[in-house]
Amino acid sequence: MIVITADQVDSRSTPDVASATLERLNRMFGEHLELAADRTAGDEIQMLVDGGRAAIDVVLDLTRTGRWSVGMGFGPVREPLGASIRESTGDAFVAARSAVERAKKKQTRFAAATEPVQTGSRDLEALVDLLLILRARRSDQGWEIHDLVARGLSQADAATEMGITPQSASKRARAADLKAENAAIAPLARLADALDAAPATEEKR
Repeated sequence: MIVITADQVDSRSTPDVASATLERLNRMFGEHLELAADRTAGDEIQMLVDGGRAAIDVVLDLTRTGRWSVGMGFGPVREPLGASIRESTGDAFVAARSAVERAKKKQTRFAAATEPVQTGSRDLEALVDLLLILRARRSDQGWEIHDLVARGLSQADAATEMGITPQSASKRARAADLKAENAAIAPLARLADALDAAPATEEKR
C-alpha cells in the first residue's frame, strides 16, 4: 500500500479546495483506496492507495493545477488498518510526511520517500519530475485533447468533438506529447509497485 499526502499551496491566501478535491478523489479513485481519502489536518489531505498505477494517476491529478504539494510514501503500514485514514499509522505515513515537506520546496511540487530509506524512491521521483515538467508546458489546447482521449475517445472522435480536422488533432496531440506521457505511466507504475513490494512492507500489531 502506498500513502499519498498532499498539502494545499498558499492556503492562507487562497480558497480552501480540500473538500472539493476529496470528493473528486474518492469518486475517481475510490475502488483503489484502502481507506477513503480524508482531511487529516487543516488543508492537508491523505489517502492509502492499493497500487502503483492508481498512485501515479492520483499524483498526476493533484499536481495538474499547481494547488497541491504532493508526497508519496512507501514502507510498512500497521495492520489492521484504523477505521479511517486519520486513525492509521506506519512507516509509509512517516515517509509520505517527509516527502510532502520536501515537495513544498521543489518546482514540480512532488517528492517520494521510503521508510526505511531506499534509493529507488529518488529514482521514481526523478522520472515523475520529468513527466510533470512536460505536463506543465502543455497548452490549453493540448489539455483539451488530452482530456478527450483520456475519456476513451479516439483522436478522430476528439477532432469531431473539438470541431477541427483529424490532422489538426494529430498536431495538437504531438505538441502535447501525449504519446510520451502515455508511454511513461506504465513504467512509473511498475517502479512504484516494486517499491511497495520491497521487504518489510507490513507492520503487525
